[in-house]
Amino acid sequence: MNIEPLTTPKTTAARIGAGRDLVVIHSLLTDRHAFDPVLADLAARFRVTLLNLPGFHGSKPVAASIDAYGEWVHEAFDAFGISRDAILMGNGFGGTVALAFALAQGDRLAKLVLCDVAPGFPEEGKEAFRVMAAKVAEGGMGTIAEIAANRVFHAGYLAAHPEAVNERKAVLLKIDPVTFRAACASLVEADLTPMLGKLKVPALVVYGELDQATPPGLNKLIASRAPGARVIELPGCGHCPPLEQPQEFLAAIREFLNSR
Repeated sequence: MNIEPLTTPKTTAARIGAGRDLVVIHSLLTDRHAFDPVLADLAARFRVTLLNLPGFHGSKPVAASIDAYGEWVHEAFDAFGISRDAILMGNGFGGTVALAFALAQGDRLAKLVLCDVAPGFPEEGKEAFRVMAAKVAEGGMGTIAEIAANRVFHAGYLAAHPEAVNERKAVLLKIDPVTFRAACASLVEADLTPMLGKLKVPALVVYGELDQATPPGLNKLIASRAPGARVIELPGCGHCPPLEQPQEFLAAIREFLNSR
């Protein structure tokens, strides 16, 4: 695939394909390569721009708040010439960032795809981010490789793919630890739930039945509060469907992406 690197003083990205704009934001415990298994299919129909979150692959840090991350998306849209009929897709933390942007700048989007996303976390979920941030502060990104693998994948997948822990570690070691901790702090403080009723962008929520990082209830909360949102559950799947079940993920989003 012919992938074009994109760079601004603040953000790096990659672009492939032609057609209507589709912008993708990856999860906190993966990177943009988590979408590699579905990229050829998407690029056959869209101009796909994959943003590297702050701290990933050269993207610069932002302040530790979900509003700052939403503004970062706004700046990236302007810098990379994203059209106003764009589709925005986010997984995990990238989805929370995408949701924050859609709530603040809904006129810049035509559609929103949220893949295993939480609008905010209960105390148990917040504590998980505090623990990861503390471990990273003490021992670096490699210390959370096993935690990350267990949050991205479910137990059955890890049993069949034990190499996934080392794969997560290889990805994590490339992430700026200070920025990772800022993202964790943003997720601890974020609560977009009260604003979901004001979402004006048509949304599709897709989630894995076995997601441990953003459990089904948090995804269903978005679908129940956002006007007209649709929801699809992927059986036997964890936190990152594009990586774990690429064909099922593509089938789940195809009609929504193609409809006008």
